[in-house]
Amino acid sequence: MSEKSRKPLNTLQKAINKPVIVRLKSELEYRGTMSNVDAYMNVILTDAEEYDGGSLSANFGKVVIRGNNVIFIKIQPDIKVI
Repeated sequence: MSEKSRKPLNTLQKAINKPVIVRLKSELEYRGTMSNVDAYMNVILTDAEEYDGGSLSANFGKVVIRGNNVIFIKIQPDIKVI
């Protein structure tokens, strides 16, 4: 292999303090800044927003999401303003 292999947990830990989207089994999505994540994919988000069916349903200051409910975590790209 010429490409360096990446471990998912290492990738997630490098994304701490970055915006993410967390999709749950219940089809809810949470968008916010990931302040912590562990090996079980338990996630703490700050400035979190809850989306149901693509529309905003609630705003939260901080949420803790249990890892066994998570389908995926999408790391949002950094937006650079020129």
